[in-house]
Amino acid sequence: MTELRHSFHDELDQIRDTVVTLAAHVTEAIPRATEALIENNLELAQEVIRGDDALDLLSLEIEERCYAAIALQQPMAVDMRTIVTAMKLNGEYERSGDLAVNICKGLRRVYGLSLTPTLRGLISSMSEEAVRLTRLSVDAYAERHAGLAAALPDIDDRLDDLQVQFIEAIFEAHNDGQLSLQETVQLALIARYYERIGDHAVNIGERVMYMVTGESPESVGATRARKAAAAASDDDTSTEGDVIDGDFGAETG
Repeated sequence: MTELRHSFHDELDQIRDTVVTLAAHVTEAIPRATEALIENNLELAQEVIRGDDALDLLSLEIEERCYAAIALQQPMAVDMRTIVTAMKLNGEYERSGDLAVNICKGLRRVYGLSLTPTLRGLISSMSEEAVRLTRLSVDAYAERHAGLAAALPDIDDRLDDLQVQFIEAIFEAHNDGQLSLQETVQLALIARYYERIGDHAVNIGERVMYMVTGESPESVGATRARKAAAAASDDDTSTEGDVIDGDFGAETG
C-alpha cells in the first residue's frame, strides 16, 4: 500500500512538472509574438502559430494524466485539490498560449503597419507585464505559495493600466489620421489579448489559493450569496411582523 502511495505522489509530481513545462512554453511564446508584431515579422509569427500544436499536445497529456490519477487512485482532500488545480491551470495556460497565437494572427491583419515609438513602447510594456504575471503564477503554483498567489490581482493592475494607455494612444492616432479604423480595431484587440493573459494569471492565483487552503473562488462567492440570502430572509420576516402588528392595531382600534 505504501509503495502505491509513493507511486501516486510521484505521478502528482510529474503532473506538476508538466504543467510547469506548459507554462514555460507560454512564457516563451508571448515575447516571440510581440517581437513578430513589432518587427512585422510574418515568418516568426507563423512559427509561434505552428508551435501552438505542441502546447495543445502537452495540454492533452496533462488532462489525460489527471483523469487517470482520479480514476485509478480515487484521491481525497489535498491530493484531490492538487489534481483539480492542475486541470484548471492546464486550461488557463493553454488559453494563454492561444492568445499569443491571436497576437500573431492580428499581425497578419495589420501587416506593413509602421507603429509609432509610443505604440511600440506600450506593446513592449504590456508584453513584459504579461510574461511577468505568467511567470509569477507558475512560481506560486510550483512553490505552493499562497501569498504570491493572493498578490497577483494587485500586480495585474499594472497591465490593466497599460492597456488603457494603449487604447487611448491608438484612438488618438486614429483621430490624427495615422491609423485607419481597421488598424485601430485590430490593435485594440491585440491589447485585449495581452490583458486577458494577465487575467488568466490571476485566475491561476485563485486556483493555487484553493489548492493550498481548500477555499475556492466559487466558495467565497457562495458564502457571500448565502449571507445575502439569509439577511434578505431576516428582513422579510421582520417586515411581515411589522405588517401583522399594524393590522392587529387597526382592528383593535
